[in-house]
Amino acid sequence: MRNLNFAVIALMSLAFLICVSNSRAASPVKVGAQVLHEDGYADILGKHVGLVTNHSAVVDGTHLVDLLHASGKVRLVSLFAPEHGIRGLEEDGVNIGERKDERTGVPVYSLYGTLKKPTPEMLRGLDLLLFDIQDIGARFYTFISTMGLAMQAAAEAHIPFVVLDRPNPLGGEYVAGPVLEEGYASFVGVYPVPVAHGMTVGELALMIKGERMLPGLEGLDLRVIKMSGWRRGMQWPETGLKWVRTSPNIPDFETALLYPGICFFEGTSASVGRGTLEPFKLVGFPGINAGELADRLNRKNLPGARFESVTFTPKSIPGMSSSPKYQGQEISGIKIIITDQHLYRPVETAVHLICALYGSLGNRDRERFFQGAGFDHLAGTHSLRLAIERGVPPEEIIAAWKEELELFVMKRAKYLMYNTNH
Repeated sequence: MRNLNFAVIALMSLAFLICVSNSRAASPVKVGAQVLHEDGYADILGKHVGLVTNHSAVVDGTHLVDLLHASGKVRLVSLFAPEHGIRGLEEDGVNIGERKDERTGVPVYSLYGTLKKPTPEMLRGLDLLLFDIQDIGARFYTFISTMGLAMQAAAEAHIPFVVLDRPNPLGGEYVAGPVLEEGYASFVGVYPVPVAHGMTVGELALMIKGERMLPGLEGLDLRVIKMSGWRRGMQWPETGLKWVRTSPNIPDFETALLYPGICFFEGTSASVGRGTLEPFKLVGFPGINAGELADRLNRKNLPGARFESVTFTPKSIPGMSSSPKYQGQEISGIKIIITDQHLYRPVETAVHLICALYGSLGNRDRERFFQGAGFDHLAGTHSLRLAIERGVPPEEIIAAWKEELELFVMKRAKYLMYNTNH
């Protein structure tokens, strides 16, 4: 009898281990493209399709371009490339010309060059326009700017615009930063939303149309193919999905989590670690006392973060940063260490860091710290820069956003397709 009990326990243990192994192997989240694929492309069956996409549009390791082309169920007529290109090989800011996709031979039209919006000629003969790009949840990531312009083009051509939804890597609950003000729109910030908006691209597309954030979308036939299994509280690691480098300098989830705050420094004379293998994990400036700055920040006990003093020398890294700031010059800086991804607040942490760094500079360095209108376009307002220049404490700067963020959260509520529980 005892041997039988042992055998039963052993079998139960083995079954438990198999279940655990299978649950780890299978992703709890199916992205919109996978839902479409597994449904036999029912929503677009027999259609002549244009696809706005890049290298991040993968389904179980296979690019959506290749799946559509091989399916025999749709006619993939044309591809539209955002910043970094269809296969994601181009550096930040590099203009992309027209070409053919090397694997499928399908014509590729650039939406990051002279033209940023599909022309009527590009859309001629299409039955619908698909959009599938992995975003990272920051207002100034240009893929959502491309999406809005493509929505306009589809509306003008009287064809449906279909978004294949993907997770917001930061989750759907974190909302932070100033809301973009009128007069500060640019390609790194088109919509009146906070820096971190807490929406998926599908939800954001619905809000862009519903709140008339762009003209001409009233008659757009907008459809979103939802994900399966995604919940608002999920950050990227909880999705079970493999991270695909969303752009050359966002190689992993940790960098994506840092980006919505550290990107502010792109509008300053500070380095964000471009030209190293740790972009956006570093902030540097020649001649600063990095040890003192790190100690000052660590004494604040900011949630989910600690800071280390470092030195680094930016160098040319083809494919990532060919001509980084301070190339070949050793500079002092701060490395941001995320100690708890759920507690870390990227925008708020960056405000503390930028205030501390600016406050440590001499008058001459302060005069050249903010570069042209770049910082204001990233912030979506001039009030953040003015507050930093006046020495307003970071806690007061962050608190000043409370009312506009609450209003935004109320407005976005009717466009949310996923909740916290399922």
